[in-house]
Amino acid sequence: MKVAVISDIHGNDLALEAVLADIDAQGIDEIVNLGDHLSGPLNAARTADLLIGRAMPAIRGNHDRYLLTLEPARMGLSDRAAHDELEPRHKAWLASLPETLVYRDTFFLCHGTPANDETYWMEALTTDGVVHIAARKAIESFAAGIDYPVILCGHTHIPRALRLAGGRLLINPGSVGCPGYDDDRPVPHKVETGAPDARYAIVEYTAGGWTVSFRCLPYDHMAMSRLAAERGRPDWATALATGFLD
Repeated sequence: MKVAVISDIHGNDLALEAVLADIDAQGIDEIVNLGDHLSGPLNAARTADLLIGRAMPAIRGNHDRYLLTLEPARMGLSDRAAHDELEPRHKAWLASLPETLVYRDTFFLCHGTPANDETYWMEALTTDGVVHIAARKAIESFAAGIDYPVILCGHTHIPRALRLAGGRLLINPGSVGCPGYDDDRPVPHKVETGAPDARYAIVEYTAGGWTVSFRCLPYDHMAMSRLAAERGRPDWATALATGFLD
């Protein structure tokens, strides 16, 4: 059994197409999607159409929640850009998605942590904004009561996998479409993957148990970088071009 895991597309339709093509080429039929589908200065509506057409199990991320609950005047630049592209049917699709999901009685899906779509699960920050792996005790605490062999999260855009107590596999597949971002909560910080590629993960059951492999795919990232620049987002343009923010 193989399942592809995608997350944090952020309206990058070209990256999503590359990932879906790679999944199809490997003969993988099952895909799960961990949210933050559309927010960004790129192609939110076309991204939504691609996802709706595939009818994959999916959950909402924090930016999907913002698109559904915030007034446009209160949205950040990326959410407002996506909001202005979306049709009622796209928002209806977002509204139909749950916050968490159990798939095949094996996979537990959440965006940040099971209780909070804005919390980093496997990463933590120093007081001056350096991103690092979180303490083992903190990571384990978020998984209390989640008794499934594979636990999936997104949000940080950083591909990572680790083993929890009892052998449970905790996986972040990385971001399909946004290789770098900055944030001011809880302290100012930036996340950079260092490559412009589209990323996802493949989870497979073998004789030895559940395993994960990470995929890092080239695509026409410069087309997306130019689009972000044309729309007045030099921060996105740089991240999409290089995987860094400066």
